[in-house]
Amino acid sequence: MPIAQLISPQALHARQEQPGLVILDCRFALEDPDYGQRSYAEGHIAGASFADLERDLSGPVIKGVTGRHPLPEPAALIERLQAFGINDDSEVVLYDDGPGAYAARAWWLLAWLGKRDGVFILDGGLKAWHAAGLPLSLDPPVAHRGNFNGQPDMHLLLSAEQLQKRLGQPTLTLLDARALPRFKGEVEPIDPIAGHIPGAQCAAFTDNLGSDGRFLPADQLKQRFAAKLDGRSPTDLVAYCGSGVTACHNLFALCLAGYPLAALYAGSWSEWINEPGRGIATGE
Repeated sequence: MPIAQLISPQALHARQEQPGLVILDCRFALEDPDYGQRSYAEGHIAGASFADLERDLSGPVIKGVTGRHPLPEPAALIERLQAFGINDDSEVVLYDDGPGAYAARAWWLLAWLGKRDGVFILDGGLKAWHAAGLPLSLDPPVAHRGNFNGQPDMHLLLSAEQLQKRLGQPTLTLLDARALPRFKGEVEPIDPIAGHIPGAQCAAFTDNLGSDGRFLPADQLKQRFAAKLDGRSPTDLVAYCGSGVTACHNLFALCLAGYPLAALYAGSWSEWINEPGRGIATGE
């Protein structure tokens, strides 16, 4: 079974009463951290629990040390996933408003802990659900604590120090998921320093999507990332972004395209710039 799987609104609607199905609402907005919880309370897919990016899917921020969304401690994350009702054999569906960035963060965390079967992202998210004319619910989920017992795969992670040692190696493909103006350092609306990690290529996560907000077909994604790899091995690819969230969208898209799950520099740009000795590049 492929590690990256999509599910349509119609298929999810047909499965909503399936025993063991866990649905997580991952909506979030950087400019309004309470947006997700508020939106969930106003209506969500029936049976869904709310998974907050900052409270559930990230660890504590240490100013000047970590990035903006550090990874949670594995034990704390496993406890939250169990509280959502996730078992080792659960089918899990993840969604956000539509682009899939926050759902992909939850997907990556589950993969990091070893759950790589039966995890789906709702293609097109809640926008596609609405377009299909499907209903929302105000009812809280009936939660039963799960037995999920994962183990973190540290091969999927790269620290800033490890990445710094690899910069300049001809085998490295370093992909930055932020939009091109941020990558080039022309604008920086979030972090105090603009630019990108030297040697990186811009691979804006939004380019994984079609005009309808759904993921591109696998063959188109394959072409996209083949051009970025330019003959290099996908096993040497590293993904990053502003804070380790939208990079997961690229990792999910790479897997949709048939590539193996590559490494994440989870601290990303917001961690990289905490250390003055680390290189900074601008332009393309």
